[in-house]
Amino acid sequence: MLDGPELFIEEASNGREVLARVEEGGIDLVIVDLQIGSMGGMAITMELRHEESYGAAEPVAVLMLLDRRADVFLARRSGAEGFVVKPLDPQRMRAAVRALLRGEGYEDETLRPATVRAASA
Repeated sequence: MLDGPELFIEEASNGREVLARVEEGGIDLVIVDLQIGSMGGMAITMELRHEESYGAAEPVAVLMLLDRRADVFLARRSGAEGFVVKPLDPQRMRAAVRALLRGEGYEDETLRPATVRAASA
C-alpha cells in the first residue's frame, strides 16, 4: 500500500523491536497495529511518549491501525498522532502517512457513526 520511491519502510515483528529501532534514530513515522504480539500498539505508543517526555528518545509520529471504531479512544489516550480504522485501503493509508509526515494529525472519519437529531416541532 505504501511502497514507493519516496518512502523507505522497515518492518518489526514485535513492540520491543519497534522501540529499539526508534531508539537508534532516523525514524520519521511508526505505524502500529492496536493488537500485535506481546506489546500492542497502545503500549508501544505510550512507551514512546514516556521516553520522549524525559529526553531519552526523539519525538516520532505514530499512526495506529484500529480494529473498530470504539478503539479511537485508545488511540487518542495513548498519544498517537493519527489512526485508521480497518479494513484498510491504500488511499486512506497514504493520506494518513502524508499528513503525519507533514506534522499534522489524521483521524479516520470513514466509520464515524451518523449523528441523529430529533426533528424540531
